[in-house]
Amino acid sequence: MAIPYPHFIATEKAAMDAGLLLPSSPSVILTQDDLKKIAAYKAVEYVESGMVLGLGTGSTAKHAVDRIGELLHQGKLKDIVGIPTSKKTHEQALSLGIPLSDLNSHPVVDLAIDGADEVDPFLNLVKGRGGSLLREKMVESACKKFIVIVDESKLVKYLGGSGLAMPVEVIQFSWRFTAERLRRLFEDAGCVAKLRTFGEKEEPFVTDNGNFIVDLYFDRSIGDLKAASEAILHLAGVVEHGMFLDMATAVIVAGELGLTMKIK
Repeated sequence: MAIPYPHFIATEKAAMDAGLLLPSSPSVILTQDDLKKIAAYKAVEYVESGMVLGLGTGSTAKHAVDRIGELLHQGKLKDIVGIPTSKKTHEQALSLGIPLSDLNSHPVVDLAIDGADEVDPFLNLVKGRGGSLLREKMVESACKKFIVIVDESKLVKYLGGSGLAMPVEVIQFSWRFTAERLRRLFEDAGCVAKLRTFGEKEEPFVTDNGNFIVDLYFDRSIGDLKAASEAILHLAGVVEHGMFLDMATAVIVAGELGLTMKIK
């Protein structure tokens, strides 16, 4: 998808830093990934030397991690400690020379930057379609500030409103039993529960923690999100779900009219 992207004061610096806009250019056609990159670069402007950073996972967060590594290499950031939210991000950060640690050594995180699969009007999120929801939630619940970066396609009227998956991480043992209990919880919302698979053989997707993911799909709103969260977590066999409620400090949205910031 290509979107015409005009000049906006709040957007220009991030766009030029990302190499997507020249000072003399009146406009440029950007893809959805370009929009993600601009949002990511804008979020990294909030990173300061000496911070402990939560490093997110996914296509949008990857741009932020790349930018942090670039600024460290240039000497514009110093004494950064990163806490990755997945094995994939861990490998990426190591390749960029970002010093890494974990929550055992740094139980308080200054700032986390990550993407989201859905954002509702109250800044509640669905995350985890990349499969890293548990570690993401652990790191991002320990941070003082959590900046979410998305393109405007991720904005929804209610969680589940995109018609795409709301993931639940479950233990492998008797996963069908757990999936059916999850489906019944939200039967009134037209819920369908599917085990996440990959490849031609459709083998079960296994998380970094050795668990499966059951993806929930809804026809209608599930109502009270906190009640839904408690009901899911109450089921034996459930490890964590992909609703991130009341966690985001701010959401940076890249769209065809520029960057906007939504603050809690």
